[in-house]
Amino acid sequence: MSLNHPFKIISMKFLSAIFLFIISSSGIFAQINLSSTLPIDPNVKIGKLSNGLTYYIRKNSKPEKKVELRLVINAGSILEDEDQQGLAHFTEHMCFNGTKNFQKNELVSFLQSIGVEFGADLNAYTSFDETVYILPIPLDKQENLEKGFQILEDWASTVSFENSEIDKERGVVLEESRLGKGADDRMSKVTLPKILEGSKYSERLPIGKDSILKTFKYEAIKRFYADWYRPDLMAVIVVGDLETSEAESMVKKHFEKLKNPSSPRSRYLAEIQPRIKSEGLVVTDKEATYNMLQIYYSTQQSSITSTIGQYRDDMIKQLFTIMLSNRFEELKQSANPPFLYGGSNFSEFLRGYESYTSYAILGKDGAETAVNAIIEENERARKFGFTAIELDRTKKILFRNIESAFKEKDKTESSNYTEEYVRSYLNNEPIPGIENEYNYYKNLLEGITIEELNQYAIRVIPTADKNKLVLLTGPDKADFKIPSSDELLSMANKASSIEVKAREEKALATSLMEKTPAPGKITSEKSNPLIGTTTLTLSNGVKVILKPTDFKNDEVLISATRFGGQYLFPDEDRFSAENAATVISKMGVSTFSPLDINKILAGKTVSVNPRIGTISEGIGGSSGKKEIETLLQLVYLYFTQPRRDEDLFNSFVNKQKVTYQNLISDPNFYFQDVFLKTIYNNHPRAPKNPSSDDFAKINLDRAMEIYKSRFGNASGFTFIVTGSFDLNSIKPLLETYLGSLPAAENISSFKDIGVRTVKGVVSKEVLKGKEEKSVVRIVFNGEKPYSESAKLKLQLLAELLNIKATEKLREEMSGVYYAGVYGSFNKNPYNNYTLGFWLPCGPESVEDLIKASFAEIQKIKDNGPSEVDLNKVKETLKKQFEEGIKENSFWLNQLKESVELGSDPDKIPDFKEALDLLSTKDIQNAALEFADMKNYVQIVLYPEAKK
Repeated sequence: MSLNHPFKIISMKFLSAIFLFIISSSGIFAQINLSSTLPIDPNVKIGKLSNGLTYYIRKNSKPEKKVELRLVINAGSILEDEDQQGLAHFTEHMCFNGTKNFQKNELVSFLQSIGVEFGADLNAYTSFDETVYILPIPLDKQENLEKGFQILEDWASTVSFENSEIDKERGVVLEESRLGKGADDRMSKVTLPKILEGSKYSERLPIGKDSILKTFKYEAIKRFYADWYRPDLMAVIVVGDLETSEAESMVKKHFEKLKNPSSPRSRYLAEIQPRIKSEGLVVTDKEATYNMLQIYYSTQQSSITSTIGQYRDDMIKQLFTIMLSNRFEELKQSANPPFLYGGSNFSEFLRGYESYTSYAILGKDGAETAVNAIIEENERARKFGFTAIELDRTKKILFRNIESAFKEKDKTESSNYTEEYVRSYLNNEPIPGIENEYNYYKNLLEGITIEELNQYAIRVIPTADKNKLVLLTGPDKADFKIPSSDELLSMANKASSIEVKAREEKALATSLMEKTPAPGKITSEKSNPLIGTTTLTLSNGVKVILKPTDFKNDEVLISATRFGGQYLFPDEDRFSAENAATVISKMGVSTFSPLDINKILAGKTVSVNPRIGTISEGIGGSSGKKEIETLLQLVYLYFTQPRRDEDLFNSFVNKQKVTYQNLISDPNFYFQDVFLKTIYNNHPRAPKNPSSDDFAKINLDRAMEIYKSRFGNASGFTFIVTGSFDLNSIKPLLETYLGSLPAAENISSFKDIGVRTVKGVVSKEVLKGKEEKSVVRIVFNGEKPYSESAKLKLQLLAELLNIKATEKLREEMSGVYYAGVYGSFNKNPYNNYTLGFWLPCGPESVEDLIKASFAEIQKIKDNGPSEVDLNKVKETLKKQFEEGIKENSFWLNQLKESVELGSDPDKIPDFKEALDLLSTKDIQNAALEFADMKNYVQIVLYPEAKK
């Protein structure tokens, strides 16, 4: 519900900025005046009320009969007074706990009744500088729209702040705070003041201080609300399937009457001062799981993009970011990588500020190797720049991205527009509209020269004498010497003097295949007009289920499945079998490494990934409409020409070893490890958390043998293709690339090796971790005959228990921030079900929460759920179905499931009718059947201090 970790906030800002650049660029100088002000998308209406409130309105029918509402408050934790630390975020919570027109929990209950799920749909977040409320409203009833706007108005002006509700919510917010505690949090308390140069930002983390959250006076939170929830600091965003005039009328009706304070406080932005010296800082923690190197150069104020020329500058910045990122990716995929992951970028840091930053997750060679590699790569780009080949390749990538967005302009989800308008209001982000942006890319991109790019690199990449903060955080143990803070800084200074050479670009093929294989034939074709599918049988026995759609204009998805999988192989092959498909994906196909493939396919949206599961294998992929042949070529090569590369294999293994060697120090990872061993009674082939030692047991030759044995013979495979393709045009391609796959007649089936969950009641305590944190896991499981009806009843039971857990454990007891209840029913390799609870909480609350959870189950067993609650769940699932059935991914998954389970695909559209048939008595019986108090596992994580 909220963002409270500083690095999450920063990284999300960076990612959203990157997304914007990809979705918004295009170009040729000639007909465009670069000094012209960027226009505003004519499809969005922007207005300002007399009280200063800004509104954005756009009519958009994807999805149909739904509107996305946002209330944006240009105020966050940075504005808190000393006695209010954490209360910007606490205010967000209180908006869901009573307003003038929705008492206490009525708001959440009403929204659930119209199919809006708390947490998944209805949500909010608080950051340093803003608070954003997210409210999707179904429009199948007119009164829903009126109530949606009433909710926004209430949030903006009439939150109740009843003393008793504030006190109850303290526990919920403290539980949210508890979730963030651990090694990263402890280390960030040391590093953040250094990263932010002592700025007030480091003293105003959105989650606040526990001591204040426990004891703040009621007046303090009411004062924050009165000071900062005011119309001149608000925006209302309305995007959805309704007329602009109606939306504007609703905005004026509900928000024009709001008043600003007579003496408003000044809305300031906290400053971050330039870095005045270079420093090194090493921070370790017993429970840290990886070693992270970061180099922060001086933070500076960012500029606002307001002209077409500045937009073009942003395109240069994006080209630079991608090209430099690709160079680091090549380093990462080298035979002996200097780090596991790494990179550099010049990006927005906090609102109004940007900084050049480098980072790396260290490998087995330690800090100095990574420092040298990062600084050397930066210096190479600064001194020698990029090549014309790199620039041309990256231009293709950017233009294909904007082209795809342009093609989908009439199929863009409303939520995507709301995110864009939130950024426009808060950050002055330009919103010229996809038509203009596509035109800019089309007319400006080609005119960007390599000289401009290299001048930009010289300008933004810091030189050796620039002030910097060099950070190393990680475990207090490592298989390399952990440097002191002074030694770390010395490494960075020394690395700046390493002599670098210009990069050489090797020549690559221009296509994946020199010649096409001899095609097979379509031997049968069956149409199913009920669900719009066509099933082909090819001459090699491979089946293809095709569902062309108009859901997207430029999206094609493919999936193949067949029984088989890892369980066919003996215990000694476990790790080679588990990792065989991943290993191949890391080594490439034909004569091409994964990096080669990316370069060859630059400017094409194509991806393919093979998989080998426990009882099946398959392949998945996606492409744009014009890349279908390339997609099928890549599928063909993954079946027929997996590539062997010992260097890349060793690189993969070494990375995995380092990645997992310290994860067992994480209390949650350790807890999950114990849980899996317990619930599967230590079966040697049961699901498990990977360990560092597991990867040493992978044999490359055996992994390739296993992969070829599963993909070298395509007999029994069924492919599903959904998306924007023409049936007649795709058939010859399927004959060529799927009909030519080798397929000797062979019946492929899975093997049941006897992995079963433990029987009876098993209870265990796990002691791990320094923080006062617990997790309760309760899992009911057993064997029952599988049926679609039983599976649906279990799903509804889990969703109903989620509602009751939220009401009881969170809202009434204040014992959790969230409670997760889930259910699953499997047909293969044997009929079995799971009904599980996941309850993160304080150690002092464990027993009460367990009792309360069992009590909620017992209520359903005794009386069944209420009709009201059952209807809430049904309405939510119906709304999800109505949106899902218009998505390519939905049909891909449903059709794949029908193949694997042998279910009737004709029943896919009947989901809502199946829901309507279920009664409260059905769910009561499901509770009696699935929540067997004689057969469950209960495992509780406690801190080590409980010893």
